[in-house]
Order: sequence, then C-alpha cells, then structure tokens
Amino acid sequence: MHHDRRDFLRNAAAIAGGSLLARDAAAQAPRPGAAGRPPQGASRKKMTLSWRPFTAQLRDVFTVAVFSRSTTPIVLTEIAYDGLVGYGEASMPPYLGETQEGCIAFLSKVDLSKYRDPFELETILADVDAIAPGNPAAKAAVDIALHDLVGKLLGQPWYNIWGFPASRTPYTTFTIGIDTAEVVKRKTRQATGFKILKVKLGRENDHEMIEAIRSVTDVPLTADANQGWKDKQKVVDELHWLKERNVVVVEQPLAKDAPLDDVAWITERSPIPILADESCQRLADVRRHLGAVSGINIKLMKSTGMREAHKMVILARSLGMKVMLGCMTETSCGISAASHLSPMVDWADLDGALLISNDPFRGTTIVDGRVTLGPARGIGASLIV
Repeated sequence: MHHDRRDFLRNAAAIAGGSLLARDAAAQAPRPGAAGRPPQGASRKKMTLSWRPFTAQLRDVFTVAVFSRSTTPIVLTEIAYDGLVGYGEASMPPYLGETQEGCIAFLSKVDLSKYRDPFELETILADVDAIAPGNPAAKAAVDIALHDLVGKLLGQPWYNIWGFPASRTPYTTFTIGIDTAEVVKRKTRQATGFKILKVKLGRENDHEMIEAIRSVTDVPLTADANQGWKDKQKVVDELHWLKERNVVVVEQPLAKDAPLDDVAWITERSPIPILADESCQRLADVRRHLGAVSGINIKLMKSTGMREAHKMVILARSLGMKVMLGCMTETSCGISAASHLSPMVDWADLDGALLISNDPFRGTTIVDGRVTLGPARGIGASLIV
C-alpha cells in the first residue's frame, strides 16, 4: 500500500509538469526588483494582453487530402508585465474551424489583470480554458505568450525549466504537399540537408507522390494521410507498400471520427507505427487512444498550448506510446514554443515557419536538419517586424 501511494505521488508530480516547476523556481529565485515578484506591500503590477491579426504567406500552394491554400490566418499576441513582453500566436488553418474574428472575440474575454503575477500558470490557463469550449488556437496564443513571459522572468529557456536536454533534439521532417510529380521532385530537391521528409497522402495519386520522391532521394519518409483513406484492408495493403519504400511512420489513416476498433485493426496489421493526429486533440484524448494506435501527434494549436502539450508528452510516455511533435504553418514564435518539448519526442515535424515567406520572428533554428535550441530566455523567439 505504501509503495502504491509513493508511486501515485511520484506520477502525479511528473504529470503536473513544468508549470508547477516554474512556480517553485520562481518562489526560490532572488527578487531583484523588476526581475521577480513585487515585494510585499509594493504596488501590484498588472499583466496586459494585446493582439493583432497577421496573414502568413506560404512559399508554395499547400495541398493535403482535404484542402489547398496559399495563406494561413494567424493572430499574434503579446503579454506585457513589468517591462517585459511575452509573445504568442494562434495559427488557424481554415479546415480546423477557427477564424481571426473568432480568436479575437475570445481574446477580448481574457482578463489577466486580476492575477497576482504571471507565475500562476496553472490557475490562469485553467481559467482561460474555461472561458468557452473549443478555441484551442486562441487559448494557445495566451498560453505561449504567458510561458514566454514567465521564462523571461526566470531568466531561462523552457527546456531548462522542464529539465529537458537540449542535446537530444530530433531531426525534423520537411513537408512535401500533394502536387504533380514534377513539382514534388522540385520540392524534394530543395529540401537539402534534411535527414527525413514528410509526404502528404490521401488522394488518388499516392503512389505517384512516393515514386516521385524516391526518384530524387532515398531518405526516410513519414506519411500523413490526413483522414484520406477509407477501406481498412486497402489501408493495410498500402502500409505494406509504403514500408517497402522506407516510410517509417503514418499519421491518421482514417477519418478522425472513425471507430477506434477499426483503427486498432489496422494498427495490429501494420508493419510501421500508426499515429493519431486529428483524432487526438487534447490530454483527455491520449488515454482514449491507448491500444488503438502506436502513438500520437501533439500540436500546440490543437492542445491549447505548451501547458497541456507538456502534460500530453508525459502521459503518452508513461503509457508507452510514441510521440510526434507537429505544427501548423506557423511563424517562428509558435515553432520556437513547440521546440522546447522536442527532446522528449520520437519524431519532430517543426518545419511550419520554413513554409512561409513573411516570418515576423527569429527563433529556433534547423541546423543540418536537426531542431537546434538556443540559450534565449522564454520560448526563444524575437520579433523582427
């Protein structure tokens, strides 16, 4: 019984995650005026949240199984406090249902002035989550900016606060969208330096896509069907064909609302790991997928931000599930925020900022195909325009 209780307390502490670590670290840190909490009796400083719409311009038309687009609507956020600013963003590909107007309407309901200081991450972000259902990207815009601010106040990057080794970051994929064979070959040739590529599938030209890439490179591939496949047996046949062409993992073969028994049937017969993406949004979805898939794809814009994504990584790992860390087409703000989780995952798909031509931030870099974390405080993103 005592051992069970110790195990429970240890696991509970692990799942509570970085937000509590941040508060503990803050409580023990020196308080030299502007760098820490206000001394007792001093005038209380307040956080202020601001935002602006932004449109990310894609370098090429981006096509997946269910849509094509050349831009992505984004809302950029800032939280100011005690002379510092934390940056965040909401990236909202139209197929997910969020809009700039809806995001701004949600953000207008967020009142950060009522909190003692930014270190109350768990309380603040739980309250933000409770404002209205849905709105995960809008919530992520607050979450990321708040984490950035807290990291700056602590004087540390978030991978240090969470205790993750920067030396263990994975290679990231570079994404090849659905297109003609000639365009696919061109994009593949342009992806020099990447040790692994991601290919979007789910239409009638899947084999043409793979063969076009294979005519240019033999690097490993990940494949994302984006809910585009239907028949279970045909899916299994396709997975065996992909395995022979060095595809190492496949995301979301069936619709997000497909019975998990059908997904499990495919996973049991698949020669390569199967990951849930669109069907696994938030923390509560992780355990629901246990036994049906090999692992999950975590994205800040689905999970409401860094707080919940961190919990999802810890829970998935404790359940023996594989983890991919993904993204939308985002600026280097969102990508930098996600990158702090990358030392804990099996695969990274953090190329979103590389796919846009008007990135307003500098942040996490990709060096020889690997996610490379820097020493900058917070999420490590700086505004350049």
